[in-house]
Amino acid sequence: MSIHCYAARGPRRPLAPFQYRPAPLGAREVEVAITHCGICHSDVHLINDDWGISHYPLVPGHEIVGVVSKAGAEVDSLKAGDRVGIGWQRSSCGVCEWCLSGSDNLCPDSEAICVGHHGGFAERIRCDSRYCFPLPAALGSENAAPLLCAGITVYSPLRHHGITANMKVGVVGIGGLGHLALQFARAMGCEVTAFSSSPAKKEEALAFGAGRFVPVSDPKALRRAAGSQDFILSTVCADIDWAELLEALRPNGKLCLVGVSPGDIRISPDALIAGQKSLCGSMIGGRARMGEMLEFSARHGIQAKTEVLPMARVNDAIRKVERNQARYRMLLSNI
Repeated sequence: MSIHCYAARGPRRPLAPFQYRPAPLGAREVEVAITHCGICHSDVHLINDDWGISHYPLVPGHEIVGVVSKAGAEVDSLKAGDRVGIGWQRSSCGVCEWCLSGSDNLCPDSEAICVGHHGGFAERIRCDSRYCFPLPAALGSENAAPLLCAGITVYSPLRHHGITANMKVGVVGIGGLGHLALQFARAMGCEVTAFSSSPAKKEEALAFGAGRFVPVSDPKALRRAAGSQDFILSTVCADIDWAELLEALRPNGKLCLVGVSPGDIRISPDALIAGQKSLCGSMIGGRARMGEMLEFSARHGIQAKTEVLPMARVNDAIRKVERNQARYRMLLSNI
């Protein structure tokens, strides 16, 4: 039976109805009837082929929530009727050093859900059952879908770098990623500061968990933040003054990038040597971390703020993402 979905037929083209016949269900695969799918800025990059890895027709979507409708013969962890979430990663080799150490997101043979495969802007999808995650009952489907990419993207570095309740954490960019990062850092007990170029987001940033708001468009405000943060998580896709952000770190502080900003990062070696500061990056998280993040979110009430449109209005939703009009995550629904 064909799967009905929405696909881009070429770079920067609007999505249109499309259907394809999936391969036979693998022994370790499940078929999921999709109820919701979030729109990530990565989907826009894929539609436009900004990274040079897109294959057309391209069905985007990698923040998927749905219900298992079929399970392969060797699947024993899921059954028909289970509500699950699917994120960016669809598979890994399972035997390399990264997979065996729990960092399967770094597996060199890892595959993405919508790179070379058809993604979640669809009625159904088939996927490796290991990358379909049971969702805690406390997480509503609309709010949980963005956790499968945006959520794990900001939660994973906080855990990987050992963030603890006595630390001061800054979040740069209060958008689809940043509004979740504020909630996670606050739930971990940290003192949280929001760094944003949009002063109008101050009240919402405080409501999401920030105790302090720094407008980065004000040079004086940024200078006053010097030496105030143990860890800064940058979620933005904009070119910013990286040297100024490093100045905001305390000794042994780390600046971690999860947003794909344009251009190069140019900093003086002295900016790292003085104060023993570090610059690093992070990419989603492995299977164990994903399950942990979902349980943490359910326990602490972490929720994405979403705007929901019917799947048929996918192009309207994409335009809002492209124009940075989403507050804070666009979501497509099949129900």
